[in-house]
Amino acid sequence: MLARQDVLTTLRMVQEENLDVRTVTLGINLNVCAGRDPDAMVAAVHARIVDLARDHVRCCDDVAARYGLPIVNKRLAVSPASILLEGHTQATAVRLAQAMDRAAADTHVDLIGGFSAFVQKGVTPGERVLIESLPAALTATSRVCASINVGTTRAGLNVDAVQLVSRQILLAAEASREKRGFSAAKLVVFANMPEDNPFMAGAVLGPGEAERVINVGVSGPGVVKRAIDRLLQRDPGATLDELAEEIKHTAFRVTRTGELIGREVAERLGVPFGVVDLSLAPTPRVGDSVGEIYQSLGVRRLGAPGTTAAVMMLNDAVKKGGAFASSSVGGLSGAFIPVMEDHALSQAVKEGTLTLEKLEAMTAVCSVGLDMILLPGNISAEALGGIIMDEAVIGIANRKTTGVRVIPVPGAKTGDYVDFGGLFGSGVVMSPACAEGAADFVRRGGHIPAPIHSLTN
Repeated sequence: MLARQDVLTTLRMVQEENLDVRTVTLGINLNVCAGRDPDAMVAAVHARIVDLARDHVRCCDDVAARYGLPIVNKRLAVSPASILLEGHTQATAVRLAQAMDRAAADTHVDLIGGFSAFVQKGVTPGERVLIESLPAALTATSRVCASINVGTTRAGLNVDAVQLVSRQILLAAEASREKRGFSAAKLVVFANMPEDNPFMAGAVLGPGEAERVINVGVSGPGVVKRAIDRLLQRDPGATLDELAEEIKHTAFRVTRTGELIGREVAERLGVPFGVVDLSLAPTPRVGDSVGEIYQSLGVRRLGAPGTTAAVMMLNDAVKKGGAFASSSVGGLSGAFIPVMEDHALSQAVKEGTLTLEKLEAMTAVCSVGLDMILLPGNISAEALGGIIMDEAVIGIANRKTTGVRVIPVPGAKTGDYVDFGGLFGSGVVMSPACAEGAADFVRRGGHIPAPIHSLTN
């Protein structure tokens, strides 16, 4: 039986502290749709998604109403679309993306991920077709998200793939110039990309997953912040280990709540439950910020010395609390630092205290990487490739996921303000401290070998 205090605590989280289930993502395997006839393949993809996802939103709404807990986003993630594109053209790739987009609209989901490719060791013709179609595909659709995995700890880093993707990011931004380069915001480049991530833009149904599966992303930055604030009100001299323990207990409760929702949605749909991703994913709302958590911990100016340590402490405590609460923890599971989507982080960039280089240091100990960062429109492909390479090797060397989701804003320069609205947020354009000087290194291409500690067999 649930203790009365546990019930009251959960109600307070929902009503006062912005607790929600950030996403319930239904994974769907599309490999059965593969074929040489482009018309038949595209039609089969649309029909299969609509058939298998037609009840997803209704079930999510019913469960949310039953428990009084908001489910903010209902999303889909499909198996890597590059598999379907072997033997096809870029024009077919764009049609495939449009079919996914129509299916997402027809099933009333917010976004659909899986326009993806895993190219950490090499690029097949179908994967090249997908990557080179990204500017047109992302600009021609509104709900499709793409992800490319360019490295793993076991395989090392495919620098040729990094060069290819860097050029496509610039082209995607230019293709959506009238929207300030927004198409690039729907593309993320990963190292050690998880195959069960429910969050966008990196959601995909990996090759080891079931035919259909429900993965849940819970989020409670406001809950964690309020828990820290309450502890400090009771004990202003609380030590860092005591604060970490409070975060851990809070993450436990949040994870239990998210898993309850996810398992019930899965049961109603008649599909397996996969994982609960306990990442703290902020929104632009005040009170729903990861940056505010660091400020409550005592880092009053984000980017000051000690910021990286605060990120590590938060990330570790969230993982420990979630792992104790559930045996089905997966995805990314930690703390996100998406600059545009977090008002406190965005403000720190505007004030100049949080730099690209400091963000890179923070990504060594957080869940993901350089996320939702605005760059000048005239940044070179080599500089962008260098940013991706630097971030990727942090993940490769440390056996963790890292990602890069950056938006080169056409015509914009450092300090310019851009507002995408909604969950994508707003921010100012930032630049590397030294944007040029490594082009010869990046252009060499080839492969950065896997680190020695990848040899674990």
